[in-house]
Amino acid sequence: MSFEKIGCIADETAKAQAALEQLKQRYGVIDLRTQRGNVDVILVLGGDGFMLQVLHKFMERKTPIYGMNCGTVGFLMNDFSLDQLKERLGHARESTLYPLSMYARCLNGRETEALAINEVSLFRESRQAAKIRVAIDHVTRLQELVCDGILVSTPAGSTAYNFSAGGPIIPLSANLIALTPLAPFRPRRWKGALLHHDASINLEILEPEKRPVSAVADFTEIRDVVSVAIFEQRKISLTLLFDPEHNLEERIIKEQFLY
Repeated sequence: MSFEKIGCIADETAKAQAALEQLKQRYGVIDLRTQRGNVDVILVLGGDGFMLQVLHKFMERKTPIYGMNCGTVGFLMNDFSLDQLKERLGHARESTLYPLSMYARCLNGRETEALAINEVSLFRESRQAAKIRVAIDHVTRLQELVCDGILVSTPAGSTAYNFSAGGPIIPLSANLIALTPLAPFRPRRWKGALLHHDASINLEILEPEKRPVSAVADFTEIRDVVSVAIFEQRKISLTLLFDPEHNLEERIIKEQFLY
């Protein structure tokens, strides 16, 4: 791959802004906050949260994205270095991500569509546990799940909230998504499910007025939902670039052996 025209978008932190200025002087990168135009690659300076924002912002652009960590964990980022940027880009490996589509219907009849790169999560809004009916491909699998909530995770998001909630880590090439309950009360022993990536998931809220539930697709929160439909959106793809020694597939595998 050849990347002559490099666009860059940096977080507002002092570290990321300082890095941006250095890269502008050294490589002539284009600051996408102040300049427009087509670029061959988008360089992202920040942490995982900022990377997620940028992925949403440029989702329709189909331009490869290469992140350098100016944040904390940096799971979706490469190590930061000012040296040999074009060489690193030329040797980078591609990882393709597909977002989840969420269609939520509320008590007032309003319908909302949103995309999630990490996960779609449902949460109880009150002191009472939520009651949720779970259907997969139009077949009811759980008549009533009593819980704090439930989430559907992509492989890229499986190492984040999903894993913290007791869900499995999923390799990118597995073509699976995770369905993970949050503090399930009944059925007490249900730990979730792994589903094929093209599965259609329908979550119906039981007693929505008495036990209100909100749905969250990454940054988009919809309150007082009565039903939520979720499926993987293969019409949209995101290309992330990683240094060969830190490719995303390998990072996800490594996460399964940490203790």
